[in-house]
Amino acid sequence: MSTKCENCVIRQYNALRVLNTEDLAEINATKKLQSVSKGDMIFKEGQRLSGIYCVRNGATKLSKITASGRDQIVKIASKGEILGQRSIVCDENANLSATALNDMEVCFIPKSAIKNRIAHNPLFVKELLVNMATELRIADDMIVNLSEKTVKQRLAQALLYLKKQFGEDPLSGDLTLVLSREDLAAAIGTATESCIRLLSDFKKKGYITTQGKNIKILQLDALEELTKDF
Repeated sequence: MSTKCENCVIRQYNALRVLNTEDLAEINATKKLQSVSKGDMIFKEGQRLSGIYCVRNGATKLSKITASGRDQIVKIASKGEILGQRSIVCDENANLSATALNDMEVCFIPKSAIKNRIAHNPLFVKELLVNMATELRIADDMIVNLSEKTVKQRLAQALLYLKKQFGEDPLSGDLTLVLSREDLAAAIGTATESCIRLLSDFKKKGYITTQGKNIKILQLDALEELTKDF
């Protein structure tokens, strides 16, 4: 995959797709390709960001520390998504922390390059606003899920999301993105012990099977049925 912004297919997934060749060449001249190891933090909640990060490959969790001190995963970002765009557009500190869930690569684009595009390209501004509005919708949906869905329903939803978004290993059938039990619990808003008990229950009922941290979905229909409101 090309590392030049002009030729990179990844930008088709984000606001950079509306930029012309000249704009992309300028961004390419200032951006830096960074390798991030699993578990490393890309940026921390409250940090003043000096640019945005475009996910080239891999996945990262976006999380926030709750009032009780618990880490709540708000979103899992994957290939093509931009991290930190709201902080740059609104000129505010990062509202979330971003941590690599596996070994990954990101392209860091300095704030100055993005601000120049914002100042001179209305179409780019519109795309950024659309992306930010989408993120707000996702946040709204999460609030509803946390308040109205049971933990069992949220776990079923999370497993279905991991399958849809990241797929399964073609040989083993395991979910490709492997989350720790702590991260899975943080994604559904419950204690790790509760998440482990529910996974055990799903396993006994034949919905899934587990091997270490790996999870394989056996009964997709059963998980989909669980997510429905009664």
